[in-house]
Amino acid sequence: MPLKDLLIGLGIIAIWAFNIIVIKLGIEDLPPLLVTVLRFMLVAVLIVPFTRISRQQLGWLLVLAVTFGGLHFPLLFLGLQHAEAGTGALLVQMGTPFATLLAAIFLKEKLGPRRIFGLILAFGGVVVLAGGPSLPPPASTALLLASALFWAVSTMIIKLAPPIAPLTMTGWISLFAIPLVATGSWLFEDDQWHALQNAGLAGWGAVVYTALMSSIAAYGLWYRLLQKHPVSRVVPLTLLMPVFAVILGVWLLDDPLGINKMAGGAMVVAGLAVINIRFSRHRRSRPAP
Repeated sequence: MPLKDLLIGLGIIAIWAFNIIVIKLGIEDLPPLLVTVLRFMLVAVLIVPFTRISRQQLGWLLVLAVTFGGLHFPLLFLGLQHAEAGTGALLVQMGTPFATLLAAIFLKEKLGPRRIFGLILAFGGVVVLAGGPSLPPPASTALLLASALFWAVSTMIIKLAPPIAPLTMTGWISLFAIPLVATGSWLFEDDQWHALQNAGLAGWGAVVYTALMSSIAAYGLWYRLLQKHPVSRVVPLTLLMPVFAVILGVWLLDDPLGINKMAGGAMVVAGLAVINIRFSRHRRSRPAP
């Protein structure tokens, strides 16, 4: 990968890692479900008027609005309330092992010894994290793992769905998810209007950053890289996201860096690497007939 594109890829990963920090700060200023609603509203306003969907795509987008917009994102924001940024990022990365298992069960994809070893490493890393003081309370841990699971479910749905442009998908999922998450905020959160009136830079900054930088700019650049380079060269960069998040959490939020977080985090990242990266011997290419 050319140096320019590599730096763009690293910049995208940094944006996503910093997104965890921004969410942590934002949900201290505004209720988490309300932040999610405002994020979706901003994304929908900026994308939906400039995109179109077909009737065939509509049903799939409605399902994704539930699994991805209505469950993955709200559970992530709720789970991060009482979790350290780095630990939260590591737990959410468990979406990859979950997706691997779901693909084996429902899409009949073959696991093989390599992926099984990666799964054992990743889940073993969570067990190591659980043995240290950095793991969030059980409820927050369950919410973050559930968020990862619904990310994996959404990935399976996207594989089965007809082709949809990435930004189009982002905008319309956001639009359709607004009523779902708004209902959740109305039922489970209080004083939303008061919170909006008193929100500061952290709250509104989280809304703008998660919408513009994470959802639109980062994903737009990411899919451009995927169009230019093989997936096997681009996707492994995501392994750095929880590493960056842990470093940023320690630096900006004074999160502790204990042996369990380092060892468990290393196991999770190593497991993801084994699952995502296929190590193969170079074969001599035969001339085309």
